[in-house]
Amino acid sequence: MNLFSLLQKRTAESGPIRVGVIGAGKFSSMFLTQAVDQPGIHVVGVADINVPKAREALERTGWALDRYAASSLDEALATGGTHVTESADSLLTNGRIEVILEITGNPIIGTYHALKAIDNGKHIVMVNVEADCMVGPILARRAAAAGVVYSMAYGDQPALISELVDWCRTVGFDVVSAGKGTKYLPEYHYSTPDTVWDYYGFTAEQLATGDYNPKMFNSFLDGTKSAIEAAAVANGTGLIPMDEGLHFTPVDVDELSQKLKEREKGGTLSRRGTVDIISSLNRDGTEVARDLRWGVFVTFEAKTDYAAQCFAEYGVKTDDSGRYGSLYRPYHMIGLELPVSIASAVLRGEPTGTAHGFHGDVVSTAKKELRAGETLDGEGGYTVFGKLAPAHISLGHNALPLGLAHGMKLIRDVPKDQMISWDDVDADESLLAVQVRRELESEFRAEHLAATA
Repeated sequence: MNLFSLLQKRTAESGPIRVGVIGAGKFSSMFLTQAVDQPGIHVVGVADINVPKAREALERTGWALDRYAASSLDEALATGGTHVTESADSLLTNGRIEVILEITGNPIIGTYHALKAIDNGKHIVMVNVEADCMVGPILARRAAAAGVVYSMAYGDQPALISELVDWCRTVGFDVVSAGKGTKYLPEYHYSTPDTVWDYYGFTAEQLATGDYNPKMFNSFLDGTKSAIEAAAVANGTGLIPMDEGLHFTPVDVDELSQKLKEREKGGTLSRRGTVDIISSLNRDGTEVARDLRWGVFVTFEAKTDYAAQCFAEYGVKTDDSGRYGSLYRPYHMIGLELPVSIASAVLRGEPTGTAHGFHGDVVSTAKKELRAGETLDGEGGYTVFGKLAPAHISLGHNALPLGLAHGMKLIRDVPKDQMISWDDVDADESLLAVQVRRELESEFRAEHLAATA
């Protein structure tokens, strides 16, 4: 309850928190528009391989030109201004920057940025969920060993879902499921960057703003982003994905307590203590009446008869038994809420969610009939979509994580809808991200084998 007071105290005593931003896309723009008038945060530098794009993002989000005209990081630190650069390394190695925001969305380069930030003693807010769900447990452990915070991004749905789970456990309810809403139909799995805007219905004027990346938006549509975020939640909370993955059941918010519980209790879930995604569309394409497309939820069970009685007394929307309840947040504000993670890391030494183990994974799945010699194009592209799997299934199938399915060449055919394995690709073992992922798989394969022995 006192985070803002801590931020005010810090600013008065030591100046604002010094932040470096890597990546200047939509999420970054949403953060920048909040930071422009936030005295407790100093954006020292913004790095993007496309410097004009970064400058456009600052201009579009309310920054006056003289605010980001610093010719170097030293000048930015001395004047309170901001330096725009193509060099992420300059931010990662600068001794006075305290927090790095990794917002590239590229899991391969994001892994490198996270490790370099940690090695240089910086807290890192990992907006890059693609990297987090792929190697987050290793990154979190290395951060802890280095005495810095590795954090999910508050405002993004994984952190908000994890917060609901934490609330639920702290007050003493049994967590049954947790997740988020999205717009989904089964056909969306096969959407490509060529078809994505037809599904979304964005206008030419909206697309012209430069905030809309077709591959990224297609990732939201084809189910990949949902799998990525659900895996991050699983790894951050210990909830175990269902063996069949995500259901995307159409659910009205008033039905959460009834539908998001075990099948044997009249719900839709094949296991308890899991993650799932609900759809804002019925399977015939009509809209769910009170959907949760932009929001997050948790469902839980009262442990005692008296707690269930209290549900009834205080108007909790329950299932038919009166024992299952739910809590939801109807929307999230993405980068607009990111200052919470920054302040929490620096002032409390706490992440707003972090990977504690390897419980869920996003496996690469063929979007079409793939042939040997083809090159995979990764998240939101033409060749693959991501599917959620519990870690034991991913490890058992030697599955290729979605985060590494960009630029890898197939060495044998893969049928449509089949999981792609490491054995199907010519993997570049020299990549740092591949090496870190191999480390994770080696460690957790042994752990999962020991648990099932």
